[in-house]
Amino acid sequence: MAQCHPACKGDDKGLRELTRKDIFNRMRLASFLLLLAGIALAQGDRGTITGTISDPAGAVIATAPVEIKNVDTGLVYPTTTTETGNFTVPQVPAGKYSLTVAVAGFKKYVRENIDVAVAQTVRLDISLEVGSSTESVTVSEQASLLKTESGELSHTISAQRLIDLGLLGIGGTFSSSQGLRFYMTEIQLVPGASAPGSGFTLGARVNGAPNGTQRTTIDGMDGTNQINAVQAGTGASMDAIQESAIQTSNFAAEYGQVGGGLFNLTMRSGTNQYHGGGFDYMVNEAFNASTPFVNTLPRIRRNDFGYNIGGPVWIPKVYKGKDKTFFFYNKEQYREFFVVNDAAITVPTAGYRAGNFAQALTNRNIGTDPAGKVIADGMVFDPLSTTLINGLPVRTQFPNNIIPATRIDKVSAAIQSLIPSPTDLTRLTNNYIPAFPNDRVTSNESVKIDHQISSKAKISGTWLTNATATQYSQNLNASEGLPATITQTRGSFSRSMNWRLNFDYTVSPTVLWHVGIGSLQYLLDDHSPTRDFNQVSAIGLVGAPNPGGRFPTISGLTSATNGGMVPMGPGVGAAQSTTQQFTPTYTTSVTWVHGNHTSKFGGELRTFGYPFHALTATNGNFVFSANQTSQLSNCPTPTSCAGVQSSTLGVGTMGFPYASFLLGLVNNGVVN
Repeated sequence: MAQCHPACKGDDKGLRELTRKDIFNRMRLASFLLLLAGIALAQGDRGTITGTISDPAGAVIATAPVEIKNVDTGLVYPTTTTETGNFTVPQVPAGKYSLTVAVAGFKKYVRENIDVAVAQTVRLDISLEVGSSTESVTVSEQASLLKTESGELSHTISAQRLIDLGLLGIGGTFSSSQGLRFYMTEIQLVPGASAPGSGFTLGARVNGAPNGTQRTTIDGMDGTNQINAVQAGTGASMDAIQESAIQTSNFAAEYGQVGGGLFNLTMRSGTNQYHGGGFDYMVNEAFNASTPFVNTLPRIRRNDFGYNIGGPVWIPKVYKGKDKTFFFYNKEQYREFFVVNDAAITVPTAGYRAGNFAQALTNRNIGTDPAGKVIADGMVFDPLSTTLINGLPVRTQFPNNIIPATRIDKVSAAIQSLIPSPTDLTRLTNNYIPAFPNDRVTSNESVKIDHQISSKAKISGTWLTNATATQYSQNLNASEGLPATITQTRGSFSRSMNWRLNFDYTVSPTVLWHVGIGSLQYLLDDHSPTRDFNQVSAIGLVGAPNPGGRFPTISGLTSATNGGMVPMGPGVGAAQSTTQQFTPTYTTSVTWVHGNHTSKFGGELRTFGYPFHALTATNGNFVFSANQTSQLSNCPTPTSCAGVQSSTLGVGTMGFPYASFLLGLVNNGVVN
């Protein structure tokens, strides 16, 4: 049995007996309160100002009125000290503040130049001086940067610092950040953080955590792209960001879903003064030095430009929002236009187009067929001439290695008309050097509205959209340079939209209630440049459903030595659509200042899911080979000759894949 002295609880009725159950329950309560005290202060995208107010003798002053004021907007956050002289103002937007304490019998205290950063707790312990309330003491020094209120490790970086350091170049065609300046480049300033791989877009590695386990919050709610991990696709413009904090370890409980690093972004708000700006980062071939002995410069033009404006909402003769309602609007666009002079590719010669494969013949004999006829390297055989000699299938060569015009398939001829002619008439292979435009346009637009409903209630809303359109998807396939209708590459088109609504209500000077709702929508439309290709009317091909309106996928047309044709049509996995439909987030929390402790209670609900619409091979995937125009007599079986020499022949090639294509004879294929 344990005893407690009356003084410990102010009990004037004598001794009080405590059972073991009482002791156990109190220990659990104490542990719970200790845990709450450890996680209570500034989290989310806001900051916290806290401290203790005392008299010259060091005695704390209870119920002292404290006023926190945003210097730029004039918004006021009032509170009072607890019975232990402590005050805490949570959910303070990042910015510059002043603090005022006015208590009867003491000089008025004013503290200026209080900078509150994202997810930062600023501690200000104040000692009042005895005197008249008409007198005042003003302190203008900066608050200490030493963190004493939390064990969390974070790094706060302003957007302007990133711009000043020159980390935000506008990149080039293969820039993984879609060309726009990108907030995740700030990890170059953070110890223990890196961006593995080819760029910052796909993720970051912080303190050894797996790559891509970081998360991004925008104005307190999740904004992480979970579909293809391209974080730039849902990110904000640098000129629209007020501050960014990278929290690297010792996260609060509300960030339990973070693996390695939390990028906590706060969007810029308007102030009582109108401010605006514009910019243009430009690249142009006119600024480049030419290659010696070459007078022309390839066209390379890139622009990252935009503008913004912010201030109080003002509607003439209707509404004046100074000290009450503010807006900030920002728009940025990246435009890239240049002509690619790519590596040479192979297209069919004029002779091959007409069915004349005499150029494919060589003077090298590679064997004889069962009838005793010589098989020469490059011969094209007629598949309709197959006969059996001594049980072996034998084909006859097309006369002079020329396919009659009447035998050319109509679908193949229609497809062939879409293929460009060689630019080098002296070559059978690598005879076409393409020159084609490769354009990219990425736009980012956002607006934020802040409104003070009353001295107790404040509301803030953010809308953000990001869209990019690329003719040829740089991260998926580089283009081979064929016309848009028949190219095997595809473009990348994405659009995201974020919106957030935050509401803060001061229930009492020591209790603050916060509610936040928002959503993230992301659409990735990955398709070929041509989306309205009618296979039936354009080339006469029937049988493929082709809901994506694409050219068929055709491959296997090239002979390594005698030319032919590079693959055509969207590659495997092309033309897919992924939509993250209305991924909502709901958050709520209550911050309670009591005695020497500040406790925070809250919860979050996030739902995530997306439909994936794949159109792979619905346009038809057709593979051609030399089998259909090869000599079958020396193959182990009539169906196993792949157009190359068999064990009974010398080194050489029989048949020609492009000849099989002209005859319309598919080796294998898939239609989904």
